Amino acid sequence: MGKLRVGIIGIGNCASSLVQGVHFYRNADIKERIPGIMHVNLGGYHISDIEFSFACDINKTKVGKDLAEAIYADPNNTYKFADVPKMNIEVVRGMTHDGIGKYLANVVEKAPGSTADISRLIKETKTDVIVNYLPVGSEEATKWYVEQVLDAGAGFVNAIPVFIATSPYWGDRFRKKGLPVLGDDIKSQVGSTIVHRVLTNLFVDRGVKLDRTYQLNVGGNTDFLNMLERDRLESKKISKTNAVISQIPYDITDNNIHIGPSDYIPWLLDRKWAYIRMEGTTFGNVPLNVETKLEVWDSPNSAGVIIDAVRCAKLALNNGLAGPIIEPSSYFFKSPPVQFTDSICKTKTEEYIKKLSSKDKEKKNR
Repeated sequence: MGKLRVGIIGIGNCASSLVQGVHFYRNADIKERIPGIMHVNLGGYHISDIEFSFACDINKTKVGKDLAEAIYADPNNTYKFADVPKMNIEVVRGMTHDGIGKYLANVVEKAPGSTADISRLIKETKTDVIVNYLPVGSEEATKWYVEQVLDAGAGFVNAIPVFIATSPYWGDRFRKKGLPVLGDDIKSQVGSTIVHRVLTNLFVDRGVKLDRTYQLNVGGNTDFLNMLERDRLESKKISKTNAVISQIPYDITDNNIHIGPSDYIPWLLDRKWAYIRMEGTTFGNVPLNVETKLEVWDSPNSAGVIIDAVRCAKLALNNGLAGPIIEPSSYFFKSPPVQFTDSICKTKTEEYIKKLSSKDKEKKNR
């Protein structure tokens, strides 16, 4: 099937886990079951077929360095599970816009120099798919980068809670350009969103009326630091809340649901602790309450999902699909263009992979 050339916007913890993961599983047997990966060979693309071709950031600690070095640079603080050798991919200077909040500005020093010609570099490096890993709240910066991606002619995987794939305007822009977009806001392997959704569906399936619920998240990475600026987490709260209420077949008022980041604790590093409480009514109007705590390393928890998402984006490119790609977006992201229950999302995505990989094989055999 050839190679899949991937570019990354924002070389933070998530980018670090993604690059480490592709290197870590480069020799995986196609029959092996890898935690967090749907298939070692997905639609004809092995994990090792992913080649990183482009990277940009604005941090002085990362710009100008090889990608293999930049993924470990401050303030990155995620779990290191692989030693990545030099990749000969220089991290170029990106555009800042609203990417740095007032709290993040205390730990990030912008690299000197002007913004690189992002569109030209994406074209020159023959990058197939761009992954957006900008900080939460980077609304204007994301839209600026989307324009560069559209101009360059690449697919787009939006891992953050800025609404691109779910936006009729941006969806139409990608459709007219003949390019796929997947998003929005990555749903981790087993994160607070998927746990909350599964528990919500359990209540619904077993006939328990969900009366009230909350989800509180604390962590020590730069996203949590950035979200101390409350205005920057609005889209995050919307994304995480919609992911849960989309599973409830009745109205639950805003006063009865609270989901979102709550604080920054530096010593947690890239770990996230999520506290979920659900209060319901059972047979005879008898109360039933559930409380659970989830502890994860945040960035590795989503890296495998992105590996699958970029391969699904490549299948869309190969087969001329354009605009929001519904099936994999529903399974991999918190705020997809269309919400389904998770079991249906998985079935639809498996069918998508099977259908498009068959088309790819037909093209190859002609």
